[in-house]
Amino acid sequence: MYDLTGFQRDLLYVVAGLEEPHGLAIKEELEEYYEKEIHHGRLYPNLDTLVEKGLVEKGEKDRRTNVYSVTRRGKREIEARHEWESQYVAEDELTV
Repeated sequence: MYDLTGFQRDLLYVVAGLEEPHGLAIKEELEEYYEKEIHHGRLYPNLDTLVEKGLVEKGEKDRRTNVYSVTRRGKREIEARHEWESQYVAEDELTV
């Protein structure tokens, strides 16, 4: 995961967190988080990178809609990242 951009890491987390991740749903989640429009030219090439790296699988829901799912490797990478972050920021320290 160290070789991902912050945007790609956010994409991976969103794909992992959505019940049925497809392009528009992923786009909407990221737009809400970033508070700005995410263009297709940014979204889909980065999703393709996650697929190429073996972190996400891409499938077809129908002829117009692709669905995405996190692979086992992607889940391991998320868990490893969480463990690494936990070394530096404890959960109880984040409570305000």
